[in-house]
Amino acid sequence: MNTEEVTGAAGATPRELSGFGNEHSSEAVPGALPVGRNSPQRAPLGLYAEQLSGTAFTEPRAQNRRSWLYRLRPSAAHPAFHRIGNGSLRGAPFEETEPDPNRMRWDPLPEPPPGTDFVAGLWTLGGNGDARLRSGLAIHLFHANSPMIDRVFGDSDGELLLVPERGVLRLCTEFGVLEAGPGQVALIPRGVRFRVELPAGPARGYVCENHGQPFTLPELGPIGANGLANARDFVAPHAAFEESGGPVEVVNKFCGRLWAAEYDHSPLDVVAWHGTHVPYLYDLRRFNVLGSISYDHPDPSIFTVLTSPSEVPGQAGVDFVVFAPRWLVGEDTFRPPYFHRNVMTEYMGLIEGAYDAKAEGFRPGGGSLHNMMSAHGPDRVTFDRASSAELRPQRVADGLAFMFETRWPVTLTAQAADAPHRQAGYDAVWHGLEQNYPAPRPS
Repeated sequence: MNTEEVTGAAGATPRELSGFGNEHSSEAVPGALPVGRNSPQRAPLGLYAEQLSGTAFTEPRAQNRRSWLYRLRPSAAHPAFHRIGNGSLRGAPFEETEPDPNRMRWDPLPEPPPGTDFVAGLWTLGGNGDARLRSGLAIHLFHANSPMIDRVFGDSDGELLLVPERGVLRLCTEFGVLEAGPGQVALIPRGVRFRVELPAGPARGYVCENHGQPFTLPELGPIGANGLANARDFVAPHAAFEESGGPVEVVNKFCGRLWAAEYDHSPLDVVAWHGTHVPYLYDLRRFNVLGSISYDHPDPSIFTVLTSPSEVPGQAGVDFVVFAPRWLVGEDTFRPPYFHRNVMTEYMGLIEGAYDAKAEGFRPGGGSLHNMMSAHGPDRVTFDRASSAELRPQRVADGLAFMFETRWPVTLTAQAADAPHRQAGYDAVWHGLEQNYPAPRPS
């Protein structure tokens, strides 16, 4: 499907660029897009034509991600990059600690020092795989109180799924501008450069860095043609460009390390573009929740928003799952998430409110990690309440939680393992879950 921006009179609002995976096109100046070809002998308006490929040229058409950019200067016009410090950012492979089977939970990140922008405020919890082999993921958190000034960031290692929990991220990208606040997520494809501004003050949240296959919408199978995250609710930006001169520091995450070069111009100079390798914004409250209308709590896979498939069908490199507002109506059913052990690893974060499986201790901005086959489920207070509740239709609307789920165990960074805001004694939430089975009667 093609989505083409409608240009009109000055001040007119262009049509929304909606639809995940569509062939979008947009131009900030009428006539900037060439007609009928990608790379004409002379591109319109003296622009440079450049292809940005997020997948190999020969990957199947349905999975292929690429965009054509028409820019003031080609990306090739830049000086050499040099290594800079990583700060609190780490990259895969993760080898600072050994994989830990214990259940873990963290409070929100503490407030950052004044002047901390998005890049400086990235803090890596852990991950798996290897960025050099394009496998696995990294889990980061961010806290920032200053906009990026004369600074642009791009990630060669993977795409970035940004999940704000506090504040608003104004994302000035090569493709245009998106704004994401709590309850929304932004997806920045591999290699796309962007700057983060903070129009509502300090911001905090979560980042999933996906090194593997690009995120896509999950197959619906017997659900049918509709449901879960609808493709039409994903919004791509309209073309917008900067003509500013330098110096601009361009930071590149490459094979787990940060490199930087000083440009004499802003690289956010794309006047027009078309393609499928584009940033998106999605409102989690538009997720069409499906669930049981008879009995039993469905598996959490029913809440999958985006998935990065692996070579094993059904075992994702990473799934992004949301626990959005919904109705619970199951009869004779323990309605919170059930006790379980899982071959997949689960990192859970909380955007607002409370999570229905934990009565206390899980705060917005915090997170929990349950590595593969670690037993988890509701705490004692939740269990008692849910086991004795009157089973009327129940609206769950006071919380918004999410999960990064992955087929491999997550290994912590040293800073996450030893963090002062890591909760000691997390296992205690399951204390008091004693045997309810009656003692045998004397014969």
